[in-house]
Amino acid sequence: MSDTRELEVLVPTCDRPAELAVTLSGLAAQAVPGFAVILSDQSEGEPAYEAPAARAMIRVLARAGHPVRVSRNLPRRGLAQQRAHLLELSSARYVLYLDDDVWLEPGTLARLHSAIVELGCGFVGNAVQGLSYLDDYRPDELARFEEWRGRPEPEQVLPGTAQWQRWTLHNAANPTHLSDAVARRPKWTAYKVAWIGGCVLFDREMLASTGGFGFWRELPETHCGEDVLAQLRVMAKYGGAGILPTGAVHLESPTTVPDRSVEAYDAVSP
Repeated sequence: MSDTRELEVLVPTCDRPAELAVTLSGLAAQAVPGFAVILSDQSEGEPAYEAPAARAMIRVLARAGHPVRVSRNLPRRGLAQQRAHLLELSSARYVLYLDDDVWLEPGTLARLHSAIVELGCGFVGNAVQGLSYLDDYRPDELARFEEWRGRPEPEQVLPGTAQWQRWTLHNAANPTHLSDAVARRPKWTAYKVAWIGGCVLFDREMLASTGGFGFWRELPETHCGEDVLAQLRVMAKYGGAGILPTGAVHLESPTTVPDRSVEAYDAVSP
């Protein structure tokens, strides 16, 4: 195998040892050959990857041929800088940003990889499911659903536009209900999005060509929405898509970013 891998999974983590172990267990069940994992930890105390359960999953991954690199990224300089740091550590053709509170069901990584290779767009992603809302069916919020027919086209998606209203597709268990609607189809279904949180696979060169997460220097340390801003820029130049069914399950743990007063896409122009 060459030094440049086809696929690497980039996991930013902070003060979530139990959740990280669950996230790594989901990766350990993926059948895609040869992918690697890079962890960047910003915990105040011991790194989350040193917890026994997380360390056990790191060994499982390594034994299956998926090496895990660990990194400490301190002091904290914001979420965007954390994502930029991970991108600097990676050299793969495709990079999956996976949050440390998301579990992937078996087959998810293969489905995402197949989709981005076939579609040739800037990113594809699985919206995370909040399964505690499984019985909360929201037809009004699903009304914005629209499939991509063929390769996703570049789109300028901005706050206040009709396309921006697609964000409701990813509320609560809406991704589960959308997945159920296409479950009998022979392969994945691509659809139009405003953005996707928690599980997004980028074409690395396309992400880098739009600046990656280099805009972190323009943001205050406390911010959110950095993943949204990066996706808006990639989508405007190369297109992007959500993929169904989604295999990404949100662990529904309390946020580690309580101050969400600064949205990156408001502070920095998409």
